[in-house]
Amino acid sequence: MKINDNCVGCGQCASFCKKGAIEVRGRARATDACVECGLCVPYCPVKAIEVPA
Repeated sequence: MKINDNCVGCGQCASFCKKGAIEVRGRARATDACVECGLCVPYCPVKAIEVPA
């Protein structure tokens, strides 16, 4: 998963991640626990999350 420069660090994506695979330190970052399921994508208010095809 890629979190682009639009990220504002709100943490909404992290709160919906069932794996706890997103950490927010200024900006969100996917950890190695990320399985690229895409569940967090619709919760990003600035469309900063991209899941590889």
